[in-house]
Amino acid sequence: MYNVGSYLAARLTQIGLKHHFVVAGDFNLVLLDQLLTNGGLEQVYCCNELNCGYAAEGYARARGAAAAVVTFSVGGLSAINAIAGAYAENLPVIMISGAPNSNDQATDHLLHHTLATHDNSYQLEMAKRVTCAAVSITSAADAPYLIDFALRAALREKKPAYIEIACNIAGAPCAAPGPISAIIAEAPSDAASLEASVAATVEFLQDKQKPVLLIGSKLRAAGAEKEAIELAEALGCAVTTMAAAKSFFPENHPQFAGIYWGEISSPGAREIVDWADAILCIGTIFNDYSTLGWTAMPSGPHVLTAQEGRIHFGGHDFGGVHLREFLSQLAREAPKKDATMVQFPRLRSEHAPAVAAAPDAKLTRLEIVRQIQSLLTADATVIAETGDSWFNGVSLKLPGGARFEIEMQWGSIGWSVPATFGYAVGAPERRVIAMIGDGSFQLTAQEVSQMIRRKLPVIIFLINNRGYTIEVEIHDGPYNDIKNWDYAGLINVFNAEDGRGLGIRVANAGELTEAIKAALANREGPTLIECGIERDDCSADLITFGRRVAAANARPPRD
Repeated sequence: MYNVGSYLAARLTQIGLKHHFVVAGDFNLVLLDQLLTNGGLEQVYCCNELNCGYAAEGYARARGAAAAVVTFSVGGLSAINAIAGAYAENLPVIMISGAPNSNDQATDHLLHHTLATHDNSYQLEMAKRVTCAAVSITSAADAPYLIDFALRAALREKKPAYIEIACNIAGAPCAAPGPISAIIAEAPSDAASLEASVAATVEFLQDKQKPVLLIGSKLRAAGAEKEAIELAEALGCAVTTMAAAKSFFPENHPQFAGIYWGEISSPGAREIVDWADAILCIGTIFNDYSTLGWTAMPSGPHVLTAQEGRIHFGGHDFGGVHLREFLSQLAREAPKKDATMVQFPRLRSEHAPAVAAAPDAKLTRLEIVRQIQSLLTADATVIAETGDSWFNGVSLKLPGGARFEIEMQWGSIGWSVPATFGYAVGAPERRVIAMIGDGSFQLTAQEVSQMIRRKLPVIIFLINNRGYTIEVEIHDGPYNDIKNWDYAGLINVFNAEDGRGLGIRVANAGELTEAIKAALANREGPTLIECGIERDDCSADLITFGRRVAAANARPPRD
């Protein structure tokens, strides 16, 4: 026998989830009870609904999909920011909200947690703008169809979905789940369109001598990382990635040519892209941040763009094609074109290796990055918050298997603390390292307490420079100053009587070395290392980024 809640739980496990993130509220309590009956789906509790959504977003990065369960209105509206971020970042997070009793619809009843109006459809309408599918379940008989519809859309489009369940329906009997293939099965590419797109691309490449690949963040959503390697090796050309796609192509691969980011590209990456006579943009997304205020946006007849469902370049536009199938078939037919790989070593000028600071030397940003570099192994994941952490993280050299996560499109500060929590829940086998600024940390710090609760050995490098440094470099003002906290001491607050988190404050290179040793030894909870540096100790890349973004923001109105 199934009811609506147990049906939903079964489907969540069938699509590969082992956890769901939760903030309880009176409209979702019966639903939470039913979800608990599924032994294969563990409930993970969060401090608030925004963090719950961010945690689910981080989990989806680790496992491919996620679920966040909140209560109606006061919970759901708080979570929508995180769900919008998941939409922007192409992550299938299922937002599940309890809702008022179905008998209160179309009556004169006014309910708590609402806008004090008789129309309570507003959360559903808002959710429609930040999801690929949004459904309201007020009938147990319709629940299986609507749940399957939402899950199918989320998995196929790699976007969030919204499921609203009336509180008196969650425990009501419904049909048993049918075959899961109805949800997860994927239609193949249109054969004719696939064939034509590959043939046209081969023709496009025939008269080109210097192609280069530019990998973007949508490659992961398309499930095409392996196929991108196949194509790269078939062509033999240089491969660059955008910052948001760092680690989506192995950095230890002999054809990896660095991060392309305009003026702040890694050594040789910009030069090889500019030198190329064909740029194959695979899964790319160009916005004002990723193009440095529109100053680094490949365009023209020599650019081919390959996205999930669409391949287009000069005079051609093909739809109905899965990106991974396109890349795989193109790899079998593409001509060898390795000129950019031959030229790249001539253009690259390697930075000198960072020199270890003296143990008593005052802590600097460069020393922090140097010591984080020594932590990176094949099973490491680095999560970098919006701000100078982006640029510090991008400068790291990742060994094969290491992963890197940033939120380049949505760019919501505070994302990384709960996202790190969610990622660590979803990937307990990985060493999770977070790089977070003090300003961003203050927005969502509570979720460190949940890391402590679940004994997650996350290592957090908290960069304390007493302000919103990224905003300072874009446009400074008194609003960029923040109240200082005792960040390391905060861990003791969260530990209370039973926690095993560590909070360590460091001021020089030697203290940082010892703190990292303590962090590696602490397997019973997170370690937060508060790194105090000067306010103006930021990367040159951030300064350039801020200048370019400020110029883009300041463009005058058109006449």
